[in-house]
Amino acid sequence: MMEMNWQGLANQVIKGNELTDAEAMAILTSDDDELLPILDGAFTIRRHYFGRKVKLNMIINAKSGYCPENCGYCAQSRDSTAPIDKYPFITKEQILEGARRAHENKIGTYCIVASGRGPTTKDVRVVSEAVEEIKEKYGLKVCACLGILKEEQAAKLKAAGVDRYNHNLNTSERHHEFITTSHTYDDRVGTVETAKRNGLSPCSGAIVGMKETKEDVIDIARSLRVLDADSIPVNFLHAIDGTKLEGTNELNPRYCLKVLALFRYINPTKEIRISGGREVNLRSLQPLGLYAANSIFVGDYLTTEGQEDNSDFRMLEDLGFEIELTEKQAELV
Repeated sequence: MMEMNWQGLANQVIKGNELTDAEAMAILTSDDDELLPILDGAFTIRRHYFGRKVKLNMIINAKSGYCPENCGYCAQSRDSTAPIDKYPFITKEQILEGARRAHENKIGTYCIVASGRGPTTKDVRVVSEAVEEIKEKYGLKVCACLGILKEEQAAKLKAAGVDRYNHNLNTSERHHEFITTSHTYDDRVGTVETAKRNGLSPCSGAIVGMKETKEDVIDIARSLRVLDADSIPVNFLHAIDGTKLEGTNELNPRYCLKVLALFRYINPTKEIRISGGREVNLRSLQPLGLYAANSIFVGDYLTTEGQEDNSDFRMLEDLGFEIELTEKQAELV
């Protein structure tokens, strides 16, 4: 195994140099004795661009189940037999109620997420009307995640005040067909590009632990750099009974930390968010993840529960990190 100077590598990244394939692989294959030096280097990069600030995000599941896609990780897919709540698109009032809770908990980014291949005209209208009120009342940053997006839909969301659009690449192009065949990798890239063309900040990330190789993990981290995603959620598979990936358990907390470090070394200036599966995969090592990442989800996910809110806030306090507020939130403090 190659000898690595992790602080030296971090300093080179800050100067604008990209990791070689060998350096990237060295992170993922490193001995666990190297974990703290790797994280120290990642924190050097994180601190350079973001200080000790942490961005908080909260999801509202605006439509659950009834999805025609066959994504192997998802309890909402057409092939899943997982017992989940299923309901059509929620009302504007329900979206606003979620925004109120987000505001009260000092959540900076409110994520409106819906299952399905893509939104209907009515879905876009409901989200747009809700976002206009959210902006006026709370000044939250709003991220929409509604599936494959058309140009006119992206333009309408932008006009309503949506700041960001999420559409995860999820895995490498090479591994994509193992995960889903109901849409292509290029469909996902195309939706992120559609969002960018219409002035929406691109949010796109990965799910790790889906029987991919370490080369796949490096590829997806690099692809997100090329895509120039402003925000990169890193999910760790929480395998759900009734899905294609039921029973998959390839991860341990130390490897997950190395993955987060890899994403920071490859995407130094971007928001790296520890996302779904952090509680069951990072377990007691969750706080260490924030030495590489600068963003987390608070509360529940789409069909799985998150950590209790007070535990997350206590974790941030114990770390000595500062919650990043929006301008309007800061005015109201």
